[in-house]
Amino acid sequence: MKHPLEIFPLLSLTLVFCVALAAEPQQGAAPPAQPVAGTRAGNSGAFATRRYRNLFLEAGHSPKEISRKIDAAFQQLFHGDPATQTVYYPTGRNANGPLAYLTDVNNKDVRSEGMSYGMMIAVQLDRKAEFDALWNWSKTFMYQASPTHPAFGFFSWSMKTDGTPNSESPAPDGEEYWAMALYFASGRWGNGTGIYNYHAEADRLLDSMKNRGVIAGQTARGPETDGPEFNAEHKMVRFTPNNLRPDHTDPSYHLPAFYELWARWGPAADRRFWAEAATVSRDFLNKIAHPTTGLVPNYANYDATPVSRNGNFGPDAWRTAANWSVDWSWWAADPRERQLSDRIQAFFESKGMDTYGNQFTLDGNQVGNSHSTALVATNAVASLAATEPRAAKFVEALWNAQIPSGQYRYYDGMWYLMGLLHCSGEFRIWPPK
Repeated sequence: MKHPLEIFPLLSLTLVFCVALAAEPQQGAAPPAQPVAGTRAGNSGAFATRRYRNLFLEAGHSPKEISRKIDAAFQQLFHGDPATQTVYYPTGRNANGPLAYLTDVNNKDVRSEGMSYGMMIAVQLDRKAEFDALWNWSKTFMYQASPTHPAFGFFSWSMKTDGTPNSESPAPDGEEYWAMALYFASGRWGNGTGIYNYHAEADRLLDSMKNRGVIAGQTARGPETDGPEFNAEHKMVRFTPNNLRPDHTDPSYHLPAFYELWARWGPAADRRFWAEAATVSRDFLNKIAHPTTGLVPNYANYDATPVSRNGNFGPDAWRTAANWSVDWSWWAADPRERQLSDRIQAFFESKGMDTYGNQFTLDGNQVGNSHSTALVATNAVASLAATEPRAAKFVEALWNAQIPSGQYRYYDGMWYLMGLLHCSGEFRIWPPK
């Protein structure tokens, strides 16, 4: 891994001193641990070193400026104007306490993706009240508790804001982020009782994601047959566990950084599986990325070929570069991830830093003209793994972006805020107590 000063050579001697201070071990990081057999995790990532790069600090922004920017984004997106700014809405309470949902304003629904993102943001920012309110709403309205329901043990992926389902089928990226956020909550705050026994809830969810049996039954949209959320043969996350659909994966659901932690913290019987899944996902991401542009498709088959009906680079796929780059930052296990970040950043730089579009064919033909903040954010997170000086441009592009507001503030806003956390070194590993 190159020293930060090799990537941003114009830093002053004063900033060199600041970076040295920032590299000291930070509270909340996991101590070194012996890898599970089969993993390729290295010993120079943040899990082992307890050091998280602060790309904004490396670029010359002060700690006070960085904190102000993160705080402002959280306040606007979680507690701003209800009509134009916030995506977080408190909605009364029940026997478990306060309730709140986080909504996709454009599509007028509550999504498992967004609820789990909101919880991850809350635990990273030490916002327990918001975390618990989101989790309470998730368990109250989205969770399928009936053993005869096809989605038993999972969460409905799309709900109306009044708690009635649009679709009771699960989307596994939501469960992945929920499980990881719950483990982090256990580490940061300790465990409570009932639904707030975070570690027990994460264990149960992770067990279902891998091991749940096939259940056929009725949903609000008709009959459905669901199985586990991971394909046991391929050791990959499924796009959906609905067995009535052709089985495939979504590259942006591949989260090897999380799988490494589950290989250490999850139910003991499945730890080897998660270690193998991390290795499989790293190989898959290297295969699925275009050899010239670095772009990946929204959906893909297990053999790393695009699914024809949604094989372009679009909103789902934006997240994939962030996934492999955080994996490098935490684990330093696969140097190919650095090549992937260099490749995709070179492509977007060639399209104009302030004007590149948001949807492309994999070989680089633009099919969507919007310059989306969420993509700006994930391209900045790619700098955690990148080796070329251009990485500084992507970090600064995120720094200069405005906090999303208006119609598209949900997806843009969640990734804007997570991008700030990743690029400031504030998106951390919180080991269970």
